[in-house]
Amino acid sequence: MKSFASDNYAGVMPEIMEAIQAANYNHARSYGADDITAETVKLFRKVFEAEVDVFFVFNGTGANVLSISSATQSFNAVLCADTSHIYCDESSAPETFTGCRFFPLKANDHGKLDIETIKTRLIRKGDVHYAQATILSITQSTEYGTVYTQQEIQEIAALCKDHGLYLHVDGSRFFNAAAALGCSLADITSKAGVDILSLGGTKAGMMFGEAVVVFNKRLAKEIAFKHKQVMQLASKTRFISAQFGRMLKDDLWKKTAGHANKMAGLLNAELSLLTKVKITKPTQANAVFAEIPREWYEPLQEHYPFYVWNEHTHEVRLMCAWDTKEEEIRNFIAAMKKLQDSE
Repeated sequence: MKSFASDNYAGVMPEIMEAIQAANYNHARSYGADDITAETVKLFRKVFEAEVDVFFVFNGTGANVLSISSATQSFNAVLCADTSHIYCDESSAPETFTGCRFFPLKANDHGKLDIETIKTRLIRKGDVHYAQATILSITQSTEYGTVYTQQEIQEIAALCKDHGLYLHVDGSRFFNAAAALGCSLADITSKAGVDILSLGGTKAGMMFGEAVVVFNKRLAKEIAFKHKQVMQLASKTRFISAQFGRMLKDDLWKKTAGHANKMAGLLNAELSLLTKVKITKPTQANAVFAEIPREWYEPLQEHYPFYVWNEHTHEVRLMCAWDTKEEEIRNFIAAMKKLQDSE
């Protein structure tokens, strides 16, 4: 079975498997005190062009909870898009662990937050009757597979700074965004004013693990204690850090994320030729959103699983991964053509 449901469905890159095996050769210090983790942190500082602090975690929800909790107290509020993963798809974990109020802001048609929309919630500062906004979270690439440009992030970061907010980036598909923009990892983080980043590894082709990258030293002061408190400190941290080390070495991330994006572009182009399919969002990273006939769901999903994004409009989300092949896209399109021609 090959799936267009999620890049989470894909397996592990061979290079990553080799890195895990190499980390398994000898005993090593636990809880991130090992040499592999130390070398990987040095690599993070090189590619992000900043003296960042890095905290390796088990999963994306843990990365977001750790990031947000490092910048908040329980009387604070978190601003995010109404489509955001932290608001829609992480159950109540962020609220439960942070104790914060989450204010969802209306995302635009491309799944992004506009400056003017953000400003509508920058109100009642110092009012004890109102949850005080402390952090703004944006997703890169967005839940619609679109990408914030460096300029857009800089403008949002400037607004946050003016109003005393931290800027968090939920980057479960951050590598895809950077590959789509053709920029460095630093261009859309340290050079753009980001304070803290949840960097995804699993969707990019790792076995497991994400990283919290801290750019703002004020947030780094106590985050190590939060790391333990939210149960995300792995005793055998080296098996996460080794994967990230390989991902960053020789820009492996750029090759694999670029391939996933390229396959999504091909899928978009082929779908656009079908008369009964309507592309609903720009394809900028590795996601394609399209409306297809409801009666196509079952016969297609029998061989090519995907997620229905909007049941009312029959909009579906189709994801490409590091291992998606052109032949698989051709076969998927052929199945759609067959359904279209039979009507």
